[in-house]
Parts: sequence; structure tokens; C-alpha cells
Amino acid sequence: MNERQIDLAHTVALGSIDDDDHREVQELLDSEDPVLRAEFVREVRDTKEALSALAAATAATPPPSLRARLLAAVAAEQPPVAS
Repeated sequence: MNERQIDLAHTVALGSIDDDDHREVQELLDSEDPVLRAEFVREVRDTKEALSALAAATAATPPPSLRARLLAAVAAEQPPVAS
């Protein structure tokens, strides 16, 4: 895989793909090259696994006041303000 294809795999794994990238990914997946397709799918999977491990390792318990602030913001139909 080239650098652009790796970047596309990371974009897919992050779920932040736009229309242009989507077309490029579809072309890659429709490719006649089964090795390229397999490498791309593996890169997406490996990236998702790495992101999941990172999220688990850096997870933090939210402050107790967050629930009350969120519920109050929803009730007021206003976006919550980060503090």
C-alpha cells in the first residue's frame, strides 16, 4: 500500500471519510488486486483496534456534576458549556 492508501484506511477507521475519499476507497475495494484489498482491510482493522486500546488506556471518569449539567442543558435546549 502507498501512503495515500494508508491515510485513507486511517480515515475510514476514524469514521471521518468525505465523499471524495469515499469514492477513492470504493475504487480501492473494487480493485482487481486481492492483496491490496486485504492490506487495506487489515490496516482499517488494525487502526480501529489501536484506537480502541488508546481510548481504553486514556479513559477518565467524568466529574459527578457533568450529568446534572447535561440534563439541565437538554432541558433548556441549549448546548452544554465545557468547564
